[in-house]
Amino acid sequence: MANLNTLFLRFNNELAITASKEARMISSKDNLRDCIRKYFKNNHPSYSPSFYIQGSYKLRTTIRTKEDKCDLDDGVYFVSNPDNVCGTTLQRWVKEAVEGITGSTPTHKKKCIRVDYSAGYNIDLPVFVFDKDRESHPNLAVKDSEFQKDDPKEFVDYFRLHKTDQMIRIIKYLKAWCDNKRESMPSGLAMTVLALKYYVQNDRDDVALRFTLTNIENALKNDFVCQMPTTPKDNLFADYSDAQKRNFMDNLSAFILDAKKALDENNKLKASLYWKKHLGDRFPEGEDVCEHNEPSHLTSTIGLSRPYAFGV
Repeated sequence: MANLNTLFLRFNNELAITASKEARMISSKDNLRDCIRKYFKNNHPSYSPSFYIQGSYKLRTTIRTKEDKCDLDDGVYFVSNPDNVCGTTLQRWVKEAVEGITGSTPTHKKKCIRVDYSAGYNIDLPVFVFDKDRESHPNLAVKDSEFQKDDPKEFVDYFRLHKTDQMIRIIKYLKAWCDNKRESMPSGLAMTVLALKYYVQNDRDDVALRFTLTNIENALKNDFVCQMPTTPKDNLFADYSDAQKRNFMDNLSAFILDAKKALDENNKLKASLYWKKHLGDRFPEGEDVCEHNEPSHLTSTIGLSRPYAFGV
């Protein structure tokens, strides 16, 4: 059984944002914050924005897509809403604040304002308002709809309580798989939540990924649900059509089948090609050599593995 743990660690490095791109993205984030502060000071002085980076960048699970793109989520927070404006209006004000910063017009999406940069990244600006103070759960502005309870910081805090270094890598592999397949595959947030709940620890990343995938499949076959463990505790799969469900489960089943073949294969090159089929061209190919590990190495380790579950 070929051990490809080293190839997975190389793949993890390949998925990382380059230092130069990360520096530019952080500089852009700071510039956006300055523009938003200035806009509200000049146009809506009763509103004083504060900011909180959230999402995959905060969790350290950001990956470069196969087109070498990445993103950053920077929440725009208001302690109160003195003019009692709707969420769409607050979003529009933030959009006005950042217009003209790049060569493209900011996009007013359902739950954020998106600013695209030609350097190959985008910054999303979700907008939040607290009911009374910062101790309560904030309300997310939703375009053409009511505010909804949402607390990304609560999820960040929860994630940090339960994550391990290997779990972070497993999440990145799952996100890379979805990015490679596309075809309406689940969001990065959904894969993060699934990994949080069904991650299986192992001293090898290839084994951990294979059994995490199996845990996810078994759970979703029983109940196709991906519930946020924090506010608003919604089901991220609630709006999935039957076609989307079938697509994900079919891709998941195919991935697990090839993962099993990869772990049973002695030839490192052949084993790596099974993984490459699902994880994409950036996954490195192994040497054309055979490696014979004792089968007990896998089975004994698996016996010690355990899924991580919410609430532990």
